[in-house]
Amino acid sequence: MIQDIDVKAMKKNAFRVSKERGMTASRVRVPGGLVSAKSMARIVEIAEEYGRGEIFLTNRQGVEIPGIHMEDMPKVNEKLQAIIEDTKINQEDTSQGYLASGTRNVVACPGKRLCPFGCYDTTAFAQRMDHEIFPNNRHVKVAFTGCSNDCAHVALNDFGIIGMTEPQYDPNRCIGCGQCVDWCQRRSVSALRLEKGKVVRDEDRCIGCGVCVVYCPTRAWTRSPEHYFRVKIMGRTGKQNPRLAQDWLRWVDEDSIVKIVKNTYAFIEEYIDPNAPEGKEHIGYIVDRVGFDEFCEWALKDVELPEKCQRATRVYWDTKRYDRDNNLR
Repeated sequence: MIQDIDVKAMKKNAFRVSKERGMTASRVRVPGGLVSAKSMARIVEIAEEYGRGEIFLTNRQGVEIPGIHMEDMPKVNEKLQAIIEDTKINQEDTSQGYLASGTRNVVACPGKRLCPFGCYDTTAFAQRMDHEIFPNNRHVKVAFTGCSNDCAHVALNDFGIIGMTEPQYDPNRCIGCGQCVDWCQRRSVSALRLEKGKVVRDEDRCIGCGVCVVYCPTRAWTRSPEHYFRVKIMGRTGKQNPRLAQDWLRWVDEDSIVKIVKNTYAFIEEYIDPNAPEGKEHIGYIVDRVGFDEFCEWALKDVELPEKCQRATRVYWDTKRYDRDNNLR
């Protein structure tokens, strides 16, 4: 049977183009990688009723249901509605499934809900960010990780948010055992030293990882009540110029990050290549083309960075440009 399918509309509706004629896969959005057992059961139902009984877990913590006949997409959208409501995805039209697919699923490591190294609730921040930026068809990738271990591989994203803490030291609880100094040296950046039986922290060297808090046996070190973040920008995969994101902001606050990411969408609309395939272009390519200073002007519009925040006035990316030279040296 020959089907007249609007491929652009299908992909926008979060259905994949399949190499198998007449078949597709539904892409279920799971901000922060957290989904209820009830919604997962519904995903299983869809896979068994309309797919081939399989579920694929994506690299970005979403779920794909393969083996769906294209003519069943409206029925699948109906089934997805309860999942969309459960995961609190923004949706103006409750009869059409997902309204966009360009802005990728927001990734998060387990954060402090599970991990002793997590400096903040990564899932909550990821869900907040998703609510602020989705639906949108522009190709944007955001990822959150709880500490400098970067288990979420945020350096491969347009915006990578790394949790930081400003360690709080109580000398009255410190017994001078040196555990924090030892572990900071072994697992972090050697920002601590012992002087006359007490610990001194090098504020310039400290990256706010919280290793001292985790390994202190007397709770002389605790995390700051304020949440701070390090923001890495413009990492990407791809065929031409893959590269790792680089540090732009340190000791920045949550509200500023949300504003910056939202402002970046306006920057994309202004400067995106009109010939970009399917209207998708990595932000980094746009920054490379129009200039880092112009990006900063747009991204920081109406943003008041906290006094403690450190900002790189220039960011340099180490990039292998395969569109120019594919020789190894």
